[in-house]
This record gives sequence, structure tokens and C-alpha cells, in this order.
Amino acid sequence: MALPQPKPAMRALSEERRRFQRVRVDLLGRYMLQDRREFPCQVVNMSPGGIALLAPVSGQPGERIIAYVDHLGRLEGHIARTFQNGFAMTISSTSRKRDKLAAQLTWLANRHLLASPEDRRHGRFTPRNPISRLIMPNGVNVSCRIIDVSQSGAGIATEQRPPIGALVTLGKVQGRVVRHLEDGFAIEFTRLQHADFIEDAVCGG
Repeated sequence: MALPQPKPAMRALSEERRRFQRVRVDLLGRYMLQDRREFPCQVVNMSPGGIALLAPVSGQPGERIIAYVDHLGRLEGHIARTFQNGFAMTISSTSRKRDKLAAQLTWLANRHLLASPEDRRHGRFTPRNPISRLIMPNGVNVSCRIIDVSQSGAGIATEQRPPIGALVTLGKVQGRVVRHLEDGFAIEFTRLQHADFIEDAVCGG
């Protein structure tokens, strides 16, 4: 009895995994499903040939996807597989575009090591007065405690946990929620802050 031949799509996916090393990242973005619905997302790892992202709504395997990712721009492809809380997609691009993506990923990994708290580019510290005010996505102003802060982001202790990708304001600084913590959440500032003024900015209301 003849064995069934592996499907070309599965073979292509396996070859993509071998050819490209995946890089752990922590990038925010948006994606559009084939029916034109848009949702926020968080990219957790990617290579020049594929991307895995946390997403509130997953499409179907084979469905066409357009994603807009911070630092990387517009990426097109198809859903390769789904998993709990997200999906993986291929990236359709020319060899030149893939070379550019590879260079961007190398830069991102060395710039931030975004997914690695122990290797951040900007050193974190706890403010002298860690109590601050936080404006939530719905406009509600609540008190919070700053766990630590750097020029690029902060960890915030609070019972409130906005969804990943939501915009909040810590003191006078706007940021986007990038991950949930046991006692709060972490944000990445929308603009890099000056080291000399960061403490006054995040602790000021």
C-alpha cells in the first residue's frame, strides 16, 4: 500500500523553519483578516519567512492576512497554523525584502532584546516616589505604583490590566501595554524619554 505523500504546504513550512532562524521579539501591531476585520496583535517571534503573533481573533489556515508591525511595516502572507491565543503566518516577499527583514530582525534583537527583561538596552530603576497616576483606555484616572522604569518603558503595579496593545498614560507619558505581570502590567512608551527627566514625567500628573 502506497504511503500518502506529504502536502506541499507542510513541506514548504518545514523548509521555512530550517532556512530561517526565528527571533524572539515583542512588537505591537495590527492585522487584517480576509473579511477586512482588523484587530491589535503582539508579535512574539518571527523570521524573514514567518511570524507568530498573539491575537484576539484567529482566522482559518490558508486565509490571507495583512499585518502592520511596529518597526517592520506592512507584511502579507497566509495563516500557516493556529494556536491558543494566536496564530502563525507565512510572509510573502521577494528575496530582497527577506534580506531586508533579516537585517531588521538582527537589529531588533541586538537593539532591545525586547523579550528578555535581563538584557534591556535601557537600565531600569525604581523612582524615589513610586506612586503615580494612570489614565486607562476608557479615560478613568487611577492610582498606581511604578515597579521600575527606563527611558523606553515601565512596569506598573495595579489591579487594573488593560488588554495588550491598549494605550495608557503614566503620569505625563503615553505608552502601550506590551505584557501582563503577576501584579500589574508593563508598558512601552510611544516615545523614548530623556534620562534626566523621566522620573518627573512618569510621576507627574
